[in-house]
Amino acid sequence: MSNSMNNREQQDNGSVRIDKWLWAARFFKTRSLAAEAVDRGRVRIGGEPVKPARSVKVRDKIFIDNGSTRWEVVVLDVSDKRGPAPVAQALYRETEDSLVKRANDQEARRLFPEPGSTIKGRPTKRDRRAIGRVGGDEY
Repeated sequence: MSNSMNNREQQDNGSVRIDKWLWAARFFKTRSLAAEAVDRGRVRIGGEPVKPARSVKVRDKIFIDNGSTRWEVVVLDVSDKRGPAPVAQALYRETEDSLVKRANDQEARRLFPEPGSTIKGRPTKRDRRAIGRVGGDEY
């Protein structure tokens, strides 16, 4: 019972754990993935690396790197419940700089794909030679 009381107190104070918030805002599929990203320093609040138990408050500026995409968001609301995508998107607002950077990164990935991204499964001898030519390695 104390655990549910603690959750209510957090909600009343307008703060929730960063790993729970990242999961609720749908930046990560699971809370454990969110906690791992926080532990690895891929999530920063106000430019400072944080721990998974750090509280998120309204108006906090958070930098998130989930491995493939990077966001810089401002917290508009806190929640520790994962809901539908429209509800999750209402928890934050992405900064203008972040929107521009993500669009540029997406365009760069489209124009200059990874050399091995078209290879499915284990590369053949021909594929390895093609990768070597691009990367400068000889096999």
